Amino acid sequence: MPVTTKSDRRERIKKGIRKNMEGTSVRPRLSVFRSNKAIYAQIIDDSKGHTVASASSVELDKNAKLNLATSKSVGKKVAEKALASGVKEIVFDRNGYLYHGNVKALAEGAREGGLKF
Repeated sequence: MPVTTKSDRRERIKKGIRKNMEGTSVRPRLSVFRSNKAIYAQIIDDSKGHTVASASSVELDKNAKLNLATSKSVGKKVAEKALASGVKEIVFDRNGYLYHGNVKALAEGAREGGLKF
C-alpha cells in the first residue's frame, strides 16, 4: 500500500464531498481554503462558473495571525458581501478540512452574518 500524505488524503476527501455537492444560483457554494498563514472564503455559483463574493484574512488585515477570531471575522465579511449581492442561503464546502477550529469559526461567523446553511 503506498504512503499517502496529508494533502493526498485531503484531496481524496474533497473529491468525495464535491461529488455530491453543487452550488446553484439559488444556493451557491461557500468554499473554504485554509493555509498556515491565512484563510480564504469564496461563494461560488457552479452552474454559471462565477464567484459571487469572496473574503480573506489577508484582505481584512495583512499582518493578522490565523486564529479563531480572524476566521470568524472572515466569515462575517463574506456573509456581508453575499447578502449585498442577494444570496441568503448557501451550501457549505469545507474543502476536505475537518469541521473544527478555524473552519468551524468561519462557518459560525457566516451564520452570525446572516447566511443560512
